[in-house]
Amino acid sequence: MDYVFSVRNIRRGTFGSEPGASHFLEVPQDAAAPDPAHRITKRDWFAKVQDKAKSGMLDGHPAGDIVMYVHGYNNSQTTMLARHRKIRRGLEAHGFGGVVVSFDWPSADSALNYLEDRTDAKKTAFRLVDEGIASFAALQRPDCRINMHLLAHSMGCYVLREAFDDADDRPAVAAHSWSVSQIMLVGADVSVDSMEEGNPKSSSLYRHCVRLTNYYNPYDNVLSLSHIKRIGVSPRAGRVGLPDRRPEKAVNIYCGDYFDRHKDMLGDHPNVAHSWYFDDAHFLQDVFLTVQGAMDRHEFPTRLPTTQGNLALRP
Repeated sequence: MDYVFSVRNIRRGTFGSEPGASHFLEVPQDAAAPDPAHRITKRDWFAKVQDKAKSGMLDGHPAGDIVMYVHGYNNSQTTMLARHRKIRRGLEAHGFGGVVVSFDWPSADSALNYLEDRTDAKKTAFRLVDEGIASFAALQRPDCRINMHLLAHSMGCYVLREAFDDADDRPAVAAHSWSVSQIMLVGADVSVDSMEEGNPKSSSLYRHCVRLTNYYNPYDNVLSLSHIKRIGVSPRAGRVGLPDRRPEKAVNIYCGDYFDRHKDMLGDHPNVAHSWYFDDAHFLQDVFLTVQGAMDRHEFPTRLPTTQGNLALRP
């Protein structure tokens, strides 16, 4: 089974591309896309996810990891689920024993819906924390340590940033202690300026995580297109990286050389520079090591230092 938390509407018995109620789904392996028939209760969903997350023992108590994937814009549910499964299989190939779940926000399967998707992303972002992350935090017990990690792609990074910012503005959520371990931004469709240390848009994101890792590719043509749609604003963090002035917990991973050397093996579809991450075992090994958190960021065998003071995915 694959576990999906969806906030899409339901129309004529199928999921749509507009904001709707929250649905907790247990999707069979033979299903190509989530279906309303896959719904289970929220209580059962959380119980099953927590149980599947357990992969070992820590100080005599069960321990494990949950990786929550947040997809980007112009993603059908079929695409979302296919990428969810690629992440799961890729991490498992490197020894991951936890569980991958997905936050499925309303997104159309059309590049023409960019601005509408961005509006829907902001509308539904709060529920990622309110009904997802905060609910997992409330279930934490001293005798069971489950770490929550977030992997967001493209506009999913915007969803994540807005979710954390909104959550800190709501007393009911801000009053409770909640945090995640690792946040991984991949091809992030957020402005560089917004990720600068001290910027109120990202302060909550940095405050509620142990580490934030940003993977960026200067060949990303999709983020170049989205930049054109935002005349007068800064470049995207998934194309040029995080700003120089960033918190110590933020890690920049340059993927340009790696992509340039391997692009012929990564496919020839028009958006490969933006979506290659899901099909690359080397990248997913780096994600696995990030989730493990067992070694310093500079010691990963998948990385090299760069002259800009960043790290790079090893070619």
